[in-house]
Amino acid sequence: MPTPQTEKLVRKQFLISPSQIKKLDRIARDEGTSVAEIVRVAIDTYDPNIAPFADLDAPELMDLVSTRLKEAIDSTQKANRNIDRALKNLSKRSL
Repeated sequence: MPTPQTEKLVRKQFLISPSQIKKLDRIARDEGTSVAEIVRVAIDTYDPNIAPFADLDAPELMDLVSTRLKEAIDSTQKANRNIDRALKNLSKRSL
């Protein structure tokens, strides 16, 4: 799959709901990337011919679960680091 560095990007406008904007902003913040990159990844991974999890056999499903679990752990660890940093900053201010 081409990356933004190797493929020319084109500006497009789309109408999305406020809740979708909040979700995109949260995902981008959690992933440490831009909203545009989240949209590009979502488009690249979308396949209308595949219903989610429908045709997965047990090993594929376990791989998917494992991948998603690793992503959740990474995200949680990143959140914990951010919380620790914020607590340290608050502690310094109270001194």
